Amino acid sequence: MSGRDPIELPPTDTKRWVVRRKAAVVAAVRLGHLTLEEACARYSLSLDEFLSWQRVVDRYGIHGLRATRVQQYR
Repeated sequence: MSGRDPIELPPTDTKRWVVRRKAAVVAAVRLGHLTLEEACARYSLSLDEFLSWQRVVDRYGIHGLRATRVQQYR
């Protein structure tokens, strides 16, 4: 991984999705550590839910993943 620390993925039984955990899953998919399908199955996420996280990161950065921020941006 070119000298970088590996992404620390959240536990598979995660119920509370804080910014750091959402960002880790989005990064893992983008970097090829997990496929989109694997991420959704592993964390019981819908495709729409994951894609919404990804859109928010693209548009507002990881800080946009905060629940209160997402509501403000919509």
